[in-house]
Amino acid sequence: MSAFENNRYATLLKQKMSAESYRKLSDLDNLKLFEFVGEYVELCEPDSVYMCDDSNEDAEYIRKMALKNGEERSLALGGHTIHYDGSDDQGRAPGATKNLVGKDLLPLMGALQAKDRDEGLAEVKEILKGIMRGKEAIVKLSCEGPTHSAFSMACAQITDSFYVCHSEELLYRRGYEQFQRMQDKNRFFRFVHSAGKLDENGNSVELDKRRIYQDLQDFIVLSANNQYAGNSVGLKKHAMRLAIKLSGMEGWLCEHMFVMSVQNERKGRTTHFCGAFPSACGKTSTAMLPGEKIIGDDIAYFRNVNGEFRAVNVENGIFGIIKDVNAEDDPLIFKTLKTPGLEIIFSNVLTGPDNQPYWLGMGLDHPGKGKNFSGEWVEGKRDKEGNPIPFAHSNARYTLRLGYLENIDPAYNNKEGVLVQGIIYGGRDSDTSVPIEEAPDWESGIVVKACTLESETTSATIGKEGVLVPQPMANMDFISYPIGQYITNNVRFVEGIKQVPRIYAVNYFLKGDKGKFLTSKLAKKVWIHWAERRIHNEVGAHKTPLGLIPIYEDLKPMFRDILDEDFPEELYRELFKFRVDRWSAKLGRAIRFYERTAPDCPQKYYSVWKATIDRLGQIKKEYGSFIAPGDFK
Repeated sequence: MSAFENNRYATLLKQKMSAESYRKLSDLDNLKLFEFVGEYVELCEPDSVYMCDDSNEDAEYIRKMALKNGEERSLALGGHTIHYDGSDDQGRAPGATKNLVGKDLLPLMGALQAKDRDEGLAEVKEILKGIMRGKEAIVKLSCEGPTHSAFSMACAQITDSFYVCHSEELLYRRGYEQFQRMQDKNRFFRFVHSAGKLDENGNSVELDKRRIYQDLQDFIVLSANNQYAGNSVGLKKHAMRLAIKLSGMEGWLCEHMFVMSVQNERKGRTTHFCGAFPSACGKTSTAMLPGEKIIGDDIAYFRNVNGEFRAVNVENGIFGIIKDVNAEDDPLIFKTLKTPGLEIIFSNVLTGPDNQPYWLGMGLDHPGKGKNFSGEWVEGKRDKEGNPIPFAHSNARYTLRLGYLENIDPAYNNKEGVLVQGIIYGGRDSDTSVPIEEAPDWESGIVVKACTLESETTSATIGKEGVLVPQPMANMDFISYPIGQYITNNVRFVEGIKQVPRIYAVNYFLKGDKGKFLTSKLAKKVWIHWAERRIHNEVGAHKTPLGLIPIYEDLKPMFRDILDEDFPEELYRELFKFRVDRWSAKLGRAIRFYERTAPDCPQKYYSVWKATIDRLGQIKKEYGSFIAPGDFK
């Protein structure tokens, strides 16, 4: 007999679930999970509920139902499927995404899109009421990070979308056994999602009722009337916000970072780096550099494990932007996407008459007709505003398992994580930051480099190039508790760490007088390998007012050996000159940003920024507006 026979939800769940599904749920002997399922089945009113375990049979059921229900469609290559979100559901919805907090915390949240918890829960639960009528709900358990480790975070999601469950099957580790064996049965994240009412194309229609509300008190996310995976797959950025909050309470870190293994073939050595970059600043291209190995491309958990700074990739797959993935720039991913037999979901690309996917920047000609995110498409089709509809969306995606990649590092499944020795923060500016600069110490790296990170917009996104947007820690969209405390927790994290990672600020986007980039796309490989050698004390550095930069005599042979390129000294001097006025202005913008958006930002950080501006003013009197590499003493 089930331990929950007398529970208030037992009768309802027996009515909605098959005997086998009910057994799977009750066998876990987890009251919090049982009542979570019962509460939201009662609220959302699905016709039936399917409970998944870790079996391949359940995974295949999810995939088959996604196809049967029309949420996905098979493509020409075996294993490949296509999913379409509606024309107005093509990305994260910041206006509909809120952090729900108590009234006492609201004044401190600043720019973090917060809403009163009681009001937000009442609003979204009213929207969820009866939203799953006529549908089957699926309960899927997953694990973020390797299972049964100090990093593991159990997750439970209820959704009426088999596409969402299929995505989670590719992106995360199965979690039924994690729930069976975990010691604290109350410690897991919860997610509820419904695509809501659908149109004839199977897309969400009540976008005015689209909500993605994160309850940061009970660690549950309620998402309604959307399908785009960034809004519907709870374990993606929603779980990240919950983990950032929980890590801040428990003393670990959740960061918007890749984890990669830099390979020094001369020394037979592997060095692990993590890196945070705003969108369009080189994050994925750094993580996927030719010759290196990838552990993860998006989200990392950091823990102090016996005095070591260790990290895991939260995910088991990639939900990647497919635009500009081609055989020349991204050969490994492109090859994977063209391999039959792999289980891959494409979304919002063009499906041609040949039933093949076509995306922007893939390097191949696309057909003049087919199906895309707007429905049936022909060249010249226009939207309701009269604008031409491209054949594929610029935010179109691919979803696949990490294990498919040739350059995967087997350490991505290490339950102890990997030892991190370098942290990279990358922004995009055309005239301020040098290609790579090592911070003098951890705190300076966080406060002066990471907290002042900015990114220039491009003409492709807003129609005007070069507008600087603050991007502190490359994590502004996901920080879920007051920014000042978040910065402080990052600074304090290394207390008790035996070997503190070195912090590097990178910028791949410096331009010359004619507006052209000064280096090739692959120059970043040299910068990363210089950092790797610095960590192992194999190369020296020149001082700058804010850190350490490469010496020309070290870079020149590296360009030759790594890229087979010449590296003129005049180019080096242009790339690595310290721009005093630009940095003073950058720090001034940071101060104004935090004054506007971070009510709890400690005064000591303002003191650091202001003192640095004052020091740069004195340095300018001695050295001028530009300081050549090696001149600063």
